[in-house]
Amino acid sequence: MAPTADQVTTALGGVLDPEIKKPITDLGMVESVVVREDGVVAVRILLTVAGCPMKDTLRRDTTAAVSKLDGVTGVEIDLGVMSAEQRAALQTQLRGGVAEKEIPFSRPDSLTKVFAIASGKGGVGKSSVTVNLAVAMAQQGLSVGVLDADIYGHSVPAMLGVADERPTAVDDMIMPVPAHGVKVISIGMLKPKRDQVVAWRGPILDRALVQMLADVYWGDLDVLLLDLPPGTGDIAISVGQRLTSAEVIVVTTPQEAAAEVAERAGTMAQMVHQRVAGVVENMSYLPCPHCGPEHRIEIFGSGGGTRVAETLSARLGYPIPLLGEIPLDERLRSGGDLGQPLVAADPDTTAAQVLDKIASTLGGKPRGLLGRQLGLSPAGR
Repeated sequence: MAPTADQVTTALGGVLDPEIKKPITDLGMVESVVVREDGVVAVRILLTVAGCPMKDTLRRDTTAAVSKLDGVTGVEIDLGVMSAEQRAALQTQLRGGVAEKEIPFSRPDSLTKVFAIASGKGGVGKSSVTVNLAVAMAQQGLSVGVLDADIYGHSVPAMLGVADERPTAVDDMIMPVPAHGVKVISIGMLKPKRDQVVAWRGPILDRALVQMLADVYWGDLDVLLLDLPPGTGDIAISVGQRLTSAEVIVVTTPQEAAAEVAERAGTMAQMVHQRVAGVVENMSYLPCPHCGPEHRIEIFGSGGGTRVAETLSARLGYPIPLLGEIPLDERLRSGGDLGQPLVAADPDTTAAQVLDKIASTLGGKPRGLLGRQLGLSPAGR
């Protein structure tokens, strides 16, 4: 005899969300349970986000729990996605009914342009690009903030010369640290000691991101830059949830291996309903020290940035430009080590001029809806 739907639901109470560590039945993730006469059980589970990295684990655990019931001949798992209202209810539940502080940049009337700087892999110079773009925009007269969202590999404070600075707290409000005309906040500034290791996962990472967005007094910003961790993990998903209007800048190097994984970072943006604003190719070439800058030594190959831009344009269905090709320059590296961004320390270098041009393009770019999924459906559906 096949089990009842109530019996299946009871069994599902033993399945924990891999990240939240609470029963999926308590979290409202089980939308429906159907038991057929032949003993096949169909379960529809709602994921918190479409790109949930633990969905395979959830599918496996659910199948295992239901299969243990007597009379079950098969298990069919259908994965859906929570609505915005369902996610909000879940977040309120997890906070014990306490309302969450508002993130000013997520408001529909916010005029701040938000750019998330992403890369498929580490080592492509994403943080160096973020820091120099921020300083260049500030030099162009914009009010700029930088949020170092690379929780594990936070390097932005050191690159701006404020690694040992601590933000001031006014009651429950945190004041960002000023550096080179930019407002900066990083998890590294909130740790008791600079060398302390951060070992967080899932929901804790999300709460840290929310704190740095909502508890920090950013003021009236023209632009907010987020230095994301490499890859397509928890923080990238959280940024997609929390800052739906953010646009993604993909950083890559010319080589094939870097370009291939950079395309994944751009595709991830579409999964969380964000727009890709452009591609930046770093370490594009080395100006020949003997022949002059007109002779390019392509140490890492060529064409990676163009390939990423063209592939993402075709895949996402709207034009994605190659914003610039930044040449190799030892001063770009040493400036980061010394806390003196290249665009401020050596503005006449070719690399600094390319970065300044990219900053001008992004800083003067109006907010638009091109390429952004609005989540609308025809009336009556």
